[in-house]
Amino acid sequence: MNTKLKTTEIGKRAESLAVQFLKGKNWQIIAQNYRHRQTEIDIIAQEQNTIVFVEVKYRKSSAFGHPEEAVNIQKQNRIITCATHFILHNNIENDIRFDIVAILKTSTKYEIEHFEDAFY
Repeated sequence: MNTKLKTTEIGKRAESLAVQFLKGKNWQIIAQNYRHRQTEIDIIAQEQNTIVFVEVKYRKSSAFGHPEEAVNIQKQNRIITCATHFILHNNIENDIRFDIVAILKTSTKYEIEHFEDAFY
């Protein structure tokens, strides 16, 4: 029996940790796994009057770089396009922002780092 978690299960666990982290900051979760075409936004949340599009990145170690480093310009552009679709189809007039929640597994815990306005 294979005891390794599948990539999708690991991703769901990381997103669940990120949701709990954001809820702990009193953010309202609007949507999870919002899809448009080939792109998915992990979490769409509201912090006060700002709609925040959150990309969650997980790594089991920093051997190949930190999680947030995986959100390159191409990934950012795809997320922005997907967010634009969400904004237009939901008549959003709030301020918007793009954040990254980076989760790094250490030997004893998960380290969560939140990068606000990460695409600029």
